Amino acid sequence: MASVSSISGASQYGLQQLQLQQAQRNAEQAEQAARALKAQASNAQRVAERAKEDARSLAVQSDQADSRAGQARQGLAALRSADNSATQVSRTVAQAQVAQPAAAQSVAAPTTAASSPPAPTINSRGQVTGTTINTTA
Repeated sequence: MASVSSISGASQYGLQQLQLQQAQRNAEQAEQAARALKAQASNAQRVAERAKEDARSLAVQSDQADSRAGQARQGLAALRSADNSATQVSRTVAQAQVAQPAAAQSVAAPTTAASSPPAPTINSRGQVTGTTINTTA
């Protein structure tokens, strides 16, 4: 028959084996959990990188939209300036049309008297020029 000490030694050995197996299972489960967390972290990193790229793209699009808005404001200001200029020209033309009949009435009518001949021109020698002299005799 087996001695008590050998039974006790065998049961302790069995208990150590169970503890060893349990520790091994615990280690494997911890490794699996670590791999799963690492995969989640890697996935989160990819998502974060995509979000960064999206943010950069949106920032570029925003800058382009700001630029287009500035150009539109400048164009609008130019159109308003041109419209104001056209309005001023229209007012000036209208005022001129109103003033024109009054100005035409104030101008004296031309005279019907015969016009006098032009004054003679004197050259550098003191001679009168511009008249024809008959030299045939």
